[in-house]
Amino acid sequence: MKNSFWHRLLDLLAPRLCVMCGRRLSLTEQVLCASCNMHLPRTGFQYQATDNIMARLFWGIISIERAAALFYYMAGSKPANILYDLKYHDHPEIGREMGVMMAQEFGEAGFFEGIDLLVPVPLARNRQRHRGYNQSLELAKGISCVTGVPIASRVVLRTVFKQSQTQMQRRERQENVEGVFVLSDADALRGKHVLLIDDVVTTGATMMACGRELLKAGGVKLSLLSLGFTSK
Repeated sequence: MKNSFWHRLLDLLAPRLCVMCGRRLSLTEQVLCASCNMHLPRTGFQYQATDNIMARLFWGIISIERAAALFYYMAGSKPANILYDLKYHDHPEIGREMGVMMAQEFGEAGFFEGIDLLVPVPLARNRQRHRGYNQSLELAKGISCVTGVPIASRVVLRTVFKQSQTQMQRRERQENVEGVFVLSDADALRGKHVLLIDDVVTTGATMMACGRELLKAGGVKLSLLSLGFTSK
């Protein structure tokens, strides 16, 4: 009852708003109101995790077990506000709550079965210092909270941030991430099934580059998960 009182008082003084529509959230709602949650353009990839349009981006390039994203991302759309607020508006809690949502929904489809480690795509040190947090790590925290799968956030490092990929085409994205990741703890990965986590996948260039480094550890199975997926 005490927690309920303080939560209600805090919500009265600083009401939480839905990141998609801006409406006030109820005490039981997190990040999204019930209506926006219902209309979130979910991909359903978790039910066909070995063969969907996201997984096919990686076929013939790197070996993966499965791949999925929660929703379709389109710049300027209401669902895109989830990513904008998470990455650019100092709201790491959005990552944790959306991670919890993904874990609950994808867990029902058995997506996390056999996963040994969660590996968030790392940010370059100066980029993380500027932002204050790694949005992919926040997603991983939410997922770990539900699944109990441990996070390994230092097994691969990003040595440099070249420039934002937002306006880049496929070839430019590939060149922008070439050589920016380095494997730092092969022993922690060897023989493990690793789930690589990022906020959004467009061409897959970042996950390909990071995934290649993880696979260098040897005996690694690799699966992929993102919050958003850009469908061309």
